Amino acid sequence: MAETRAKSIIAAAVTVAFGLLLAGLSAYTIGRSGGGPASDGADAPEVPLERRITDFTAGFAPGSGYREPRRAERRAVADAVGLILDGHPDRARPPLADAGFRLRTLTDTGTGRRYAELSDRTEDGPAPRGWGRVYVDLSAPARWSVQVPHPVSDADTERLGARVLLDSPGGVLVLAGAHRRAGEGDAADAAHRTDSVFDAVCDELARRGLPGVQVHGFADDSAPGRDAVASTGKGSTGRADARRLAAALTARHFSVCRAWVRDCPLEGRDNVQGRRAAADHVPFLHVEFARSVRASDTGIRHAAAAIGTVTARWAKDDAD
Repeated sequence: MAETRAKSIIAAAVTVAFGLLLAGLSAYTIGRSGGGPASDGADAPEVPLERRITDFTAGFAPGSGYREPRRAERRAVADAVGLILDGHPDRARPPLADAGFRLRTLTDTGTGRRYAELSDRTEDGPAPRGWGRVYVDLSAPARWSVQVPHPVSDADTERLGARVLLDSPGGVLVLAGAHRRAGEGDAADAAHRTDSVFDAVCDELARRGLPGVQVHGFADDSAPGRDAVASTGKGSTGRADARRLAAALTARHFSVCRAWVRDCPLEGRDNVQGRRAAADHVPFLHVEFARSVRASDTGIRHAAAAIGTVTARWAKDDAD
């Protein structure tokens, strides 16, 4: 009798200990105690992430339709991004579902790094809302962002943004979900509207102090003789980073107009994400590339590599 009771007590103790071990491992997987991004625990199928992004933007066109999100919808997606950055993807799912978004974990075939993808469920339906996507590198804590407000409208900036994300760890890509002229008036112009999902996510990143680089494109005759225009937009907090970027572009044989040295076209001083970053004293770079740069894979590769000299520094400085 006593022997049977002893065996029962030992079995119960083993069961409790095993349960605690599983709970601890689960908590570590879902969100590390020190914060930072974590996998959502789901399978992470391998995909060529750049191709996935350009396939998504391939259907963008003027007049293709855009619905302005309500404040609660914008806030829900931005809050979910914050939860993912804090290592709580499971807690991010309810607000995403409320906004009609889904969360996936993907592995890029080129880098082997895992990324969280936040995407609008209506992309699969007949009437997409055009609210865009967010990609978060899960291999390291988020340190910086690259923003693409005018995909397709500024041709191939979506490719450039994807390359920048993949070139350095710790990045967040914020990608607008419609052509700049998809909605009524300027409703879908993500760089100049504060009522978009794009802007809400960029606001959340600026609130957290993440420096950002926003990529744009211009027709060659808009700035004759220039390959790029580098600016810090409304603010000056990122001036040292802008100098590094301009030097890296020049080293790759780009002709750069430096907006802090002389008047340049397309300086982005009215850019609303840049204005928010300036108000929060967060480094923000606004960089425009000529169509001739964006028209070739070599040009995009060199442009992304130049931007990578800054994003890699952001990742290293914050880690230190």
